[in-house]
Amino acid sequence: MIQERFQRIKSVLQKRQTDLTLCLEHIHKPQNVSAILRTCDAVGIHEVNIVWNEHTYFRKGTAMGTQRWLRHLKHQSIDTAHQHFKQQDMQVLVTNLSDNSVDFRDIDYTRPTAIVMGQEKHGASAEAIALADQEIVIPMMGMVQSLNVSVAAALILYEAQQQRQKAGLYDKVRISDEDLNALLFEGCHPALFAQAKAKHLPIPQLDENGEVQASEQWWQAMQLSQTSDSARPDTSGKTATDDDLFSNI
Repeated sequence: MIQERFQRIKSVLQKRQTDLTLCLEHIHKPQNVSAILRTCDAVGIHEVNIVWNEHTYFRKGTAMGTQRWLRHLKHQSIDTAHQHFKQQDMQVLVTNLSDNSVDFRDIDYTRPTAIVMGQEKHGASAEAIALADQEIVIPMMGMVQSLNVSVAAALILYEAQQQRQKAGLYDKVRISDEDLNALLFEGCHPALFAQAKAKHLPIPQLDENGEVQASEQWWQAMQLSQTSDSARPDTSGKTATDDDLFSNI
């Protein structure tokens, strides 16, 4: 692990906005989900909330690696998602074209905020609209009434990013030390992470160079294969593996 790369990844994660989230309500087209998740990562979203029924699943490969850096929280209904947001004192916005909607740029996104994006064809559900604190709309000057959901999400999130940058919210670390360490371990040592998860082992601490600091008992419990063992620091203190962490994002 090259220290400069580890520090770069750490710096990116330390800018994550834990009180700004997107909620995808029954958005199912893979290309839209992929584009939205890429934007969420680019803007610094920490957690994406997803409302899907039990027959829907998160396709493997969606967003081409972005999943590694984003937390996904699945809800069975918009009501449970709304409760989750309100427990964090978030204002809940929903995209919808109505007489009650306001220009999305008139919203204060420096507040803890959850933005609900509705399904591609029919938009947000009646329940999502009723539960929201405010309906927002992207002004349209052409014949069409709405943009593709992934494009709409990008416009709204970059407005939120601009406001938060001006307010200095990206300069303050919001992610917890525990979550930061877990994401770094998962992203920097994917093989070890997969084995530790399968064996229900605790996530070890990483040092300032990104090397795993774990007890002999932890390493023994891992029963490392030859491939995985290459990720363990050798006697010189160097780490052999060095994944191209951003190559698939």
